[in-house]
Amino acid sequence: MAVQTSAGTGQQLAAPSVAEYQARATRGTKVLVGGIVLVIAGVVVLVNANKQTGATKTALVWLGILLIIIAAAGLAGLTPVAPGQARVLQLFGKYRGTVREPGMQWVNPFTRRIRVSTRIRNHETAQAKVNDADGNPIEIAAVVVWQVQDTAKAIYAVDEYAKFVAIQTETAVRHTASSYPYTSQDGSTLSLRDNADEITQRLSAEIAARVASAGVAIIESRLTRLSYAAEIAQAMLRQQQASAVVGARMTIVEGAVSMVRLALQRLEEEDVVSLDEERKAAMVSNLLVVLCSEQATQQVVNTGSLYQ
Repeated sequence: MAVQTSAGTGQQLAAPSVAEYQARATRGTKVLVGGIVLVIAGVVVLVNANKQTGATKTALVWLGILLIIIAAAGLAGLTPVAPGQARVLQLFGKYRGTVREPGMQWVNPFTRRIRVSTRIRNHETAQAKVNDADGNPIEIAAVVVWQVQDTAKAIYAVDEYAKFVAIQTETAVRHTASSYPYTSQDGSTLSLRDNADEITQRLSAEIAARVASAGVAIIESRLTRLSYAAEIAQAMLRQQQASAVVGARMTIVEGAVSMVRLALQRLEEEDVVSLDEERKAAMVSNLLVVLCSEQATQQVVNTGSLYQ
């Protein structure tokens, strides 16, 4: 039996030997009309048989019964197919094709007709607690949009394809969450929070590979919840706040240094005042205090020299 490899997992799943094909079916309207006509004819023949005697009566009775049996067999093959549904035909345990065309269809009356929904469905995973690539516990959940593409695989390749999709989706979400960090420290690696689009694309590809054996196509998947677990949420929040403060301070310092450099350059170019190295150092110190301070500075008028 052929095997296929699940993308991103290295996991091998057995490829099913059955694939969907179109079943032999005809429009059931004519069969319905013909069956009703045969039933009426059979009833009429039986009524007329009561008026006869001998061999004629026996022949008419058998003819009426035969007409009704033929009509019942024909009507038993009528199968209504609603839009967004398909019927998988099975005859004596063997797959005999799938009917997808909506409307009243007529198929072999001895076949078993299994109803399969081909509508687009949503499945939302339960909130799971997983350790990310850095070992931090996180809470994650996702929603996946899927549709049955091959009805034969959905029925014969797996047991309860809807439950199979649910379990494989949860497995893929857990594997994806444990393969990437919640956030990247240096920005060079993919992270769950900072690279949501790339992560969801990879998640969709992994889910699609896992459920392909069930004849299911994945249309889209999205993370609906992503956060640190409660036991480390406060610590991680403080870490993020500290990183934000450091980043803001770096920006302020870089801006302040640029402003001081520009001030000294303009003073020299326009020959406003001549400053020695000590006075430049005092001026730089005062400007940096003013520009980098979190609180408003108070002005002090120096009535002496810069050296007092």
